[in-house]
Amino acid sequence: MYKVFIVDDEPFILSGLEDILDWEQLGLEITGQAENGQEALNRLRESPADILITDISMPVMTGLELIRAAREFLPEMKVVVLSGYDEFRYVKEGLTLGIENYLLKPINLEEFQRTLETIVEKLDVSRLDTQWWEYTNSVLKDNVLLRWLRGQIDPGERSERLNLVGLPLGGRYVQVALVQADPSTEAFRKNVEDLVSAQTSFFMFWDSDNDLVLIHNYEEAPKGAEQMASMLQEISGLCAAGQGLRAAVGSAVEGVDAAPSSYEQAKQAQEFMEIHPEQSLIHYEQLKDRKEDLGAVLPEDWSEYSKLIMGKNLPALTERIELYFSGKAMEALTPELLREISVEWILYFRMLIKDIRSEMEREFIAEGLTAIRRANSLPGLSAAIQQTSASIIELLDRELKSPVVNQVLNYIEKSYSEDLSLKKLGFMFNIHPVYLGQLFHKTTGESFAEYMNRYRIDRAKEQLRSTNLKVHEIARNVGYWEMGYFYKQFKKYVGISPTEFKGLL
Repeated sequence: MYKVFIVDDEPFILSGLEDILDWEQLGLEITGQAENGQEALNRLRESPADILITDISMPVMTGLELIRAAREFLPEMKVVVLSGYDEFRYVKEGLTLGIENYLLKPINLEEFQRTLETIVEKLDVSRLDTQWWEYTNSVLKDNVLLRWLRGQIDPGERSERLNLVGLPLGGRYVQVALVQADPSTEAFRKNVEDLVSAQTSFFMFWDSDNDLVLIHNYEEAPKGAEQMASMLQEISGLCAAGQGLRAAVGSAVEGVDAAPSSYEQAKQAQEFMEIHPEQSLIHYEQLKDRKEDLGAVLPEDWSEYSKLIMGKNLPALTERIELYFSGKAMEALTPELLREISVEWILYFRMLIKDIRSEMEREFIAEGLTAIRRANSLPGLSAAIQQTSASIIELLDRELKSPVVNQVLNYIEKSYSEDLSLKKLGFMFNIHPVYLGQLFHKTTGESFAEYMNRYRIDRAKEQLRSTNLKVHEIARNVGYWEMGYFYKQFKKYVGISPTEFKGLL
């Protein structure tokens, strides 16, 4: 609903305007009335409106004076002038103030309603433009931050890119933390964004795994550590009852170009947390010694194991695992370190499968860790790893035959007007967006984007044939927010513009 404020020094006009139209049907709500310009100005300062309907001739402050004063703090407000004076000077001055229409009393109801409908259309377009700009800027910001943390932006361009999306980083140190909330509700996300945006030294975005990536850029080392700890504590305080929170924190690094190392460390700490769910907070420094000990005995190259798993070659994979655990180096290790090595194998399996889907690893991780805890010998640990690898291959095989794409197609049929993406659908159907995109293309023969555009344009053609809706209304109905893009896609799939298509019917 858009807010309407009406000003007229005749009370019967105020009550009459309220009664002559179905304001709600127009998408409008009368939120205020006043009998003179000064009263209206004071109330508009307290409760801004989207549309002002005002008389010209009023005591204390005229309608034109009201418009001129209100424009100083409500420059985008739409204005309709009512007047009993058919004088050119009023019309001319009103036009210079950017009014939408100048209507003579007694009001022509049809013209008055058409004027309001036109204003609503303009407000709708303006709101969509604002929402689209906010969304676009958010996507750009998230993309720049992610590419920076992945080391994918040239140092010479880094400052320019970050400044472009309003993220100047001037502090000496950078520290990255990854925060997981379960469940990650919209209310929690909004509260976190409000909290972080109020702190000038913190930046954030949500990555494709639905994790909060928290970046701290600060000048003084001791104080910076305290600020990170305080921020994590405040985020924890935003959790609702029954909502869990876990945080993995990378080391503080010097210089913004070193930020990718802190991000990678936070990722490694998060991996450790995934197989130790009892941990709610872990810093990378806690893992340093452990990783050095394991590094000497873990496989240097996991690629061969990856190929065997993705190729579903269980016999060869089992043989390789047996060979690894039967090596002489294993005999000299303590039972505690052997279990840590086995846990690293489970972690490797989890990371491999996470590239394909996001949640299916929980079951085999739990089973694999249980088997490791129960094993009391080297052969027992080897058997636990072999069983876990067999489970992965079985799950991969089952996934390739799953009806997930059919579920996605059914959802598109019902919800094509919504803002759909592989990320959103992957989250809904419990499958990694990248893998879903691969499955979708294999099943339909089209990329997700191609399918969505073709499907939406087909629905647009149906509405152009069967309704009297305007083109921009149909565009929104089928999921397009930006008219230029809608026209481009329509012409791509139909060969002519939607306007030309409607003209042929």
